[in-house]
Amino acid sequence: MSSKDIESLLKRDIVVGSRRFSNYFWTIILFLGGLGFLLAGISSYFQKNLISFINSEQLSFLPQGVVMTFYGVIAISLSFYIALTIFWDVGSGYNEFDKENELVRIVRRGFPGKNRKILLVYQFRNLKSIKLNIQEGLNPKRIIYLCTKDQREIPLTSVEQPRSLEILENDASELARFLNINLEGI
Repeated sequence: MSSKDIESLLKRDIVVGSRRFSNYFWTIILFLGGLGFLLAGISSYFQKNLISFINSEQLSFLPQGVVMTFYGVIAISLSFYIALTIFWDVGSGYNEFDKENELVRIVRRGFPGKNRKILLVYQFRNLKSIKLNIQEGLNPKRIIYLCTKDQREIPLTSVEQPRSLEILENDASELARFLNINLEGI
């Protein structure tokens, strides 16, 4: 079989997980900001400047120092959580559409544990349609769903910056054509 024949029978889309620029950015910002708040709170308790460019001796420990320490601990904890999701690459995987075996495989990585690898397998005969969900506004969402006959909607796109409508529509229509099923939502 030539590579052209294999491409006509098998389609694989890579899904980016937590290793995105935005997660790296927020991990660094939360850690540095949290460290600043934590050091300012501790400085107010000991009445000694732990940060050379900020005079935190003028802060009273109750209530400002306690609040700053609390915010610092929360921000550093969130930065470690995001760093761990980056390290584990949570959400990454692929979508595989196999015409030869008439199977759809959706593979994702989860959090460590017995269910670390998430594998969903569907037969073509159980597929209903490809659905395009577009929500504009403050928190826009542009997602392609695989709809099954038992009313499940499985997201196929990764969580990231919303792609342009033209690219999203082309991807959804190409996938619906490849699977020979209907396209909803356009």
